[in-house]
Amino acid sequence: MSFRVDDLKGKMPTGGARANLFKVILNNPLGDDTEPMSFLCKGAALPASIIGQIDVPFRGRQLKVAGDRTFENWTVTIINENDFAARGTFEKWMNLMNKHVSGEGDNIIENYTSDLVVQQLDRNNQVKKEYDIVGAFPVNLSAIDLSYDTTDAIEEFTVEFAYQYWTENLGTVEG
Repeated sequence: MSFRVDDLKGKMPTGGARANLFKVILNNPLGDDTEPMSFLCKGAALPASIIGQIDVPFRGRQLKVAGDRTFENWTVTIINENDFAARGTFEKWMNLMNKHVSGEGDNIIENYTSDLVVQQLDRNNQVKKEYDIVGAFPVNLSAIDLSYDTTDAIEEFTVEFAYQYWTENLGTVEG
């Protein structure tokens, strides 16, 4: 069987999905602000889908049966601005759940969780697929490395979220 470039081209009429065309939206979990939080997101991922397996032994063989679905934590990389607005929001959010000194925090899940959205865009900035990450809260706010010998770099940090589950919207979504 021969392979032709035109065969591949025919299977990819729009050039394929691009990893750098995405948007992340965070419904602001703090205060009465109904506007989604805006931040400079350098990197994210479409969420993973994991279904465990149960091995059932039977006469020297293993019958594999579908197990429970699990959701691994989800991470975004954020570019730090001079005003530390995004970083400050995540610090306040985590402090709401567990204060630095006293260890006290809000124990009502609706008060400290928020929904996140990650959208895959096409080259015309239209949403092609959207994932809603439901009931998320930050569990890890990474350090920002500082150094006198780093001169040509902008600060960035990661935020790792635990969440309850995700849902997907297929096809073109109004953006």
